[in-house]
Amino acid sequence: MRTGEPLPAVGDVLASLATGMWHWDTATGLVSVDAEAARLLGLPAEEATFREAQVRARLHPVDWNEITGVVQLAVAEGTLAEVRIRIMDERNRIVRVVRSRSKPTFDARKKAYKLIGTLQEVAEPTPGSPAGRRAVTGDWRRSREAFLLDAGRALAEARSTAEVLRVAAGLSMPGFSPDGLAVFGIRGDRLTIIGHHGQRPGDEGPFVHMALETDYPAAEVVRTGRAVYLSSPGQYKSRYPLTWPLAERFHRRSWAFLPLTVAGRTMGAWMAAFTYPVAFTPDERSVLTTVARMLAQALSRAGTAETERELSEGLQRAMMPTVGPEVPGMDVAARYVPTGGGLQVGGDWYDMIPLPGATSRSRTSAGPGRFALVMGDVQGHDVRAAGLMGQLRIALRAYASEGHRPDAVLSRASRFLHGVLADGADGADGADTAEVADLRFATCLYAEVDPRTGVLEVARAGHPDPVIRMADGTVLQRPTAGGLPLGIDPDSDYPTTRFTLEPGETMMICTDGLIETGGHDLDTGWQRIRTILERHGGDAEELADALVQAVHGPSSHHTTGPLADRREDDIAVLLLSRRRDGRAVRPRLRHTLMTVAQAEPERVSVARRQLRELLHDWSSEEHVDTAVLLLSETLANVLLHTDADALVLAEVSGERGERRLRVQVTDAGDDLPHKRRPGELASSGRGLVLIELLADAWGVVPRGQGKSIWFELYEASVAR
Repeated sequence: MRTGEPLPAVGDVLASLATGMWHWDTATGLVSVDAEAARLLGLPAEEATFREAQVRARLHPVDWNEITGVVQLAVAEGTLAEVRIRIMDERNRIVRVVRSRSKPTFDARKKAYKLIGTLQEVAEPTPGSPAGRRAVTGDWRRSREAFLLDAGRALAEARSTAEVLRVAAGLSMPGFSPDGLAVFGIRGDRLTIIGHHGQRPGDEGPFVHMALETDYPAAEVVRTGRAVYLSSPGQYKSRYPLTWPLAERFHRRSWAFLPLTVAGRTMGAWMAAFTYPVAFTPDERSVLTTVARMLAQALSRAGTAETERELSEGLQRAMMPTVGPEVPGMDVAARYVPTGGGLQVGGDWYDMIPLPGATSRSRTSAGPGRFALVMGDVQGHDVRAAGLMGQLRIALRAYASEGHRPDAVLSRASRFLHGVLADGADGADGADTAEVADLRFATCLYAEVDPRTGVLEVARAGHPDPVIRMADGTVLQRPTAGGLPLGIDPDSDYPTTRFTLEPGETMMICTDGLIETGGHDLDTGWQRIRTILERHGGDAEELADALVQAVHGPSSHHTTGPLADRREDDIAVLLLSRRRDGRAVRPRLRHTLMTVAQAEPERVSVARRQLRELLHDWSSEEHVDTAVLLLSETLANVLLHTDADALVLAEVSGERGERRLRVQVTDAGDDLPHKRRPGELASSGRGLVLIELLADAWGVVPRGQGKSIWFELYEASVAR
């Protein structure tokens, strides 16, 4: 080329170098190629555009699957995608090997890839050629590095011995791939077969329980810790004449036996066998040695994980009871899912305790068939938490079996846990200060159930409130009185809340893991759980599965919460359903009942929240705000102008669009409220004025002792 002459076209340069160009758009499914690329793909040598299926038919299926992974990795890393592809003819014979290099981009909106790249034929050693093969090329070295990265990632992700063996069997080494694999372990002074691939079931028989002194390559590798490479049957026969007949029947031509070493200890051997001669050059030995090292690490991790799983599952089975026997008129379902890392059992637990029959104390609900439901969570997710959980569960069972009321059961349990923790701290003479200060507490909810009447008596120690799904599908948190978590104050009191589970209703109690798992806080997690409870129409067992699946299954990764970290914690959930007694139609009445004491004015906010949840599907949000405002004014009237506690009853009845809300606040005060005309700067006196202006109906009902103030709002009035 003379100085000043224009450079030749890029296409001409590539054609002179036997290099083709191609363009692939996964959104359209079309592949455009120039004449050289078409020729290399075994298609008519002319510039054309083909459907993806036409091009795919020319590629080896294994290589096609590899392309996807290489492209995704290149996009993630911002690098070139380079892969070797075997080209097939119409009779599925390999006609050539080409190297593809491309720069892929990803369109997030279309969720599609675009690739522009080159194709170039490369020389490839033919399997079955003499052992002294061609020198290893730079391309092969790059393929080897990519293979080792992929193999290391796959083995690192394997969580069991079976998974490790499946990954090892699927490894396709660059330039030479074994067709037979075996992994040997050690038991005492004998070899064992951990797993094998490429042989028929039962072929491993002669190699099982083989003594380590046997003249066999795997035994020698275990004894010496050094690899053995056998490039031909003659070499195998001359070195190991006694065991050659065992290997001869597999018709292999080359073998590599490598030690599986972890932390300087040989834990077994790995055999890779080939049906064609392999020279085992330094590069090939390097690949095999690296794979053996990674395989040993993966098997060691998997073995440790399986031992921990077996230990934790046994501990879990021993500590976690089953619910039952069947309760007449009620259904009980429970689930426990350990989602934290490490030991797969922690401080969460549940229990169902049969209670003694009627006692001498006066209790209208006492009778045979009563039982208690317990849900608890000891702080932490470790062995100590699991141990404290077991002790606390046994103590609760003992106190319940003695016939104590729920408040007494929790008081005694708190005193017991405080004593256990104090004894542990006192006995830690000379221990680390941090270890002595590792004091724990436990949250707990204890519910005594009378299946005959549906009456529940609930005592709570720092645990989330129970949740009630009503017969019409409405879901409400049921506020209950509570005390401090167990173990903090040995003299803490635990007041009892009494309510009735109506036919068709379901109560759910759970640990905070069900609510907060997946990066959720208490508010967003509760909304997620509430949606599942409202939409599910199955029985208690199906509902329990749906709840766990929603927060722990694959779908939970698409409903992550607002927190940056995905919070993972143990999940424990108990469901108690009262059957409908044959009634198939859901009642059209939903209600909530609670007390607001003079000493607990903060429960006004709880009452407001309960009313909002009761009206969660009301047609007008403005109407809901009105109802909450009127409830606040009614409660404030009781708390400010009487010395009595307030009992709030809210009921919703009727069909959707024509429903009626009735709120009734009852107190023991004798003074009837009267409407006043407050001045412009007055700080009170507007309650009844607001009720008269905003309520569809209202009134005051005197009672034998006290009075009730009520108001009603009609859903249909919104449209008027």
